[in-house]
Amino acid sequence: MQKNKKTVWDTHTLVFMGLLVAMHIVLTRILVIELGSYRITVGVVCTILSGLWFGPLAGGLCGMVADLLGCMLKGYAVNPFITLAAMMWGIVPALFRPLLNGTKKRKVLFVCVGVFLASVCSTLGLTTTGLAVYNGGKFVVSFMALLPGRLVQWAIMMPIYCILSSLLYLSPLTSFVLNSSRVGAAGREAKA
Repeated sequence: MQKNKKTVWDTHTLVFMGLLVAMHIVLTRILVIELGSYRITVGVVCTILSGLWFGPLAGGLCGMVADLLGCMLKGYAVNPFITLAAMMWGIVPALFRPLLNGTKKRKVLFVCVGVFLASVCSTLGLTTTGLAVYNGGKFVVSFMALLPGRLVQWAIMMPIYCILSSLLYLSPLTSFVLNSSRVGAAGREAKA
């Protein structure tokens, strides 16, 4: 008989997830260029990495926690569309994890495809929708008024997210994070 598979994160994984959430908050809420409805920041790279390293559930959870804590720190009302957008940054690229094998070019390609799809879904779709709903008035008019500026922001930031995510994922940092989690799990198994 087969047991139900449950996701259980060890202490090392939870610590790394907490660090990524903290880094996301610092990069998104403190080291940021605020331009009204537009924000220039690289904090989502932390959420992307959490998904690539620990899976879509961890990526989505890190994005959600970072958004909720960030809203509390800045005094913003929680916007469910924007929270869902934050979660998508960790979920969508992580769905490409099974394809991240082989050559560096292949890995870069699939990291970039995941980041591209997440950015379209999050930046252009959910976040723009959340801002349009938040602004009130006629939704379609507000959405269309925000979209040109969001397209410019997306065109500038999406390549930066792809480059940073690829560089960090292909760096020794990935093997350090993944191996330290495995070493911790192997050590606990050996003690048992």
